[in-house]
Amino acid sequence: MPAASTTETRIYLLLAITLFFLSGCGESVRSEPAARLLSMGDSMLAWNAASSNTIADEIEKEMGEPVIDRSVIGARFLYGLPISGAAGLNISKQYRPGNWDWIVLNGGGNDLWFGCGCALCDHTIDRMISKDSKSGKIPELVSRITARGARVIYVGYLHSPGSFSIIDHCKGEDIELESRIANLAKQDPAFFYLKNADLVPYGDLSYHEVDRIHPSVKASREIGRLVSQLIYREDRRTGRK
Repeated sequence: MPAASTTETRIYLLLAITLFFLSGCGESVRSEPAARLLSMGDSMLAWNAASSNTIADEIEKEMGEPVIDRSVIGARFLYGLPISGAAGLNISKQYRPGNWDWIVLNGGGNDLWFGCGCALCDHTIDRMISKDSKSGKIPELVSRITARGARVIYVGYLHSPGSFSIIDHCKGEDIELESRIANLAKQDPAFFYLKNADLVPYGDLSYHEVDRIHPSVKASREIGRLVSQLIYREDRRTGRK
């Protein structure tokens, strides 16, 4: 694809900012005390909240049971401010102990885009998850959760093959990040990696919002279905539900 002009990049960035506010940027928490499913992460999970079509909403519809959604637009793993971090912009702090069977988790994209500009990100990626997948913010969070008996599904990011996106330059960094996450899934039987980088057909714009960053309702529905299928399969295999 040809490089986008500065004007085109600005247009897509303006669209992204506009959609940020239209989507609702707050935490969406459901209060059902018996919920066993928790969603945590960034705008990948939180998008489409205004129409009740987030990935958590779609899981809830597929599973026929409540999902507590604590995902927040703009959230990061590497986030140092205490008050806004406690309010959900620090992904690790979205977790609260409970009777969880499953945690649906994503994140890292904002750390790459805003934290290091998706350039010279080796140190940023290492802080999130080391090359051997044994240390970093993500393995630490996963270990803390699974130690309480829950299982974790990391939901990978969508890519946009054959169409321009202002975050195209982040693909290499995301591929490296998610390769380490996939390796963690091989090491921990309670941790699962759901790859979505290949979900979008070449040139298909229907899986993204007009900003070509965030998932459309169609994409949220499809990812929610894939997450639900994984949960169904593992619940049957282990007899835990």
